[in-house]
Amino acid sequence: MEKERNEQICLQTEGVEAAGPARTFGRLKAALAWLGFLGFFSVLNETVFTVSLPDIAKQFGVPPSTANWVTISFVITFGIGSAIYGRLSDMYGVKWLLVIGLCIYSGGSLLGLFAQASFPAVLAARFIQGAGASAVPAMIMVMIARYVGAGDRGKAFGVVGSLIAMGEGIGPVIGGVIADSIHWSFLFLIPVVTLVSIPFFLRALPDEPARKGKVDVPGALLLSAVIVMFTLYTTGYQWGYLAGSILLLGVFALYIHRANEPFIEPALFGKPRFVKGVLSGCMLLGTVAGFISMVPYMMREMHHLSTGLIGGGILFPGTMSVALFGAIGGRLADRRGHAFVMTLGVSMITASFLVTALFAEQTPWLTTGALVLTFGGLSFVKTVISSSVADTLEEHEAGAGMGMLNLACFLSEGIGIAIVGGMLSNRFLDFPLLPTVSQPGAFAYSNLLLVFVLVMFAGRAVYALAFDHRRR
Repeated sequence: MEKERNEQICLQTEGVEAAGPARTFGRLKAALAWLGFLGFFSVLNETVFTVSLPDIAKQFGVPPSTANWVTISFVITFGIGSAIYGRLSDMYGVKWLLVIGLCIYSGGSLLGLFAQASFPAVLAARFIQGAGASAVPAMIMVMIARYVGAGDRGKAFGVVGSLIAMGEGIGPVIGGVIADSIHWSFLFLIPVVTLVSIPFFLRALPDEPARKGKVDVPGALLLSAVIVMFTLYTTGYQWGYLAGSILLLGVFALYIHRANEPFIEPALFGKPRFVKGVLSGCMLLGTVAGFISMVPYMMREMHHLSTGLIGGGILFPGTMSVALFGAIGGRLADRRGHAFVMTLGVSMITASFLVTALFAEQTPWLTTGALVLTFGGLSFVKTVISSSVADTLEEHEAGAGMGMLNLACFLSEGIGIAIVGGMLSNRFLDFPLLPTVSQPGAFAYSNLLLVFVLVMFAGRAVYALAFDHRRR
């Protein structure tokens, strides 16, 4: 019995009576390793399918607008689910929510593996995966905030954050290798590995009493319907979906003003700088997500590269640069200010878009270098958006405000991917424009990148309206 107690994580108190017994995982490396392990596999599943989208489109005979739903479906439920799990943790604690989330995650994965011959089943599996995986980032944040002592929290977030960045970076490589050597459907097996962490958390996490509270399920469902309808419009450009999304958005706006504990706090929309910061983040992050989803299609059509080479040779150097540039961005923001870092980040991303647009039909390795700039600039933009939006919030608004920012950015990435899929399928931009691009197949990619440049300028302008010439 004594041995079992010694194996458990020692939960210490912070000594702050007003906040209750704030427990901590202490400095045990095992706890942080398991948290990082879960974070690694949660974000890995966002990127692991990206390089296989052309293969999936070919197998099922569907256009990019349809194939991209393999990623979109995961991102939508991942974003909505993260917000829901965060609220549920205040009511039911983290232990069983985390276990349930991991089981749903693995259940969706097994469905995708065994039903991979059916495209609707693959999409259903990805929706389920997102619903389960969304428990991981929400519970990680709660566990570190609730159980790790104040003196160790920075270290904990750093360790877990580095492993999450690694998962995001290595996802395309793993996806490419497995898809090339076996079959893309075996990518569904990867998340099942997370089940091995359940015994550790069952033993280490305390049983917490249920607390009174309410989760706004109708609000979450309404918002989900708005996003799905609008995303369907962007992939097929059927006006009925757009009308439906606008109608449901109006219903959602009326609902949150009348609900006692709404899914999104309407008072936040009365803060102009907050709204502009969130909108700027959505425009910038959604555009980059759309570009990344476009790269595998471009590399396959223009340069006939294999899935493995796209993941390991084209995407991997850029994705792995995120951690380096993220650290640099934080230091620059402290020294030079947010506006400078935002301008630098947007400039790097814009330069990468222009290089790729001008030389879309040239050597694919130019795209590799451009992606390093893209992901580096993305790190700067994420750092600035998070810090700037946080500065607009009062202490009592921080939780709801940052939750809304994360949700909006997740959903904007899904919409960005959907818009790109729709553009590539409908070929609206398939005409000669730049003098350096002469191959008919390259026109749509090159011109779409020019649109991306315009959106980046617009996103930077929205940020400037709220934050330039102001105190950081």
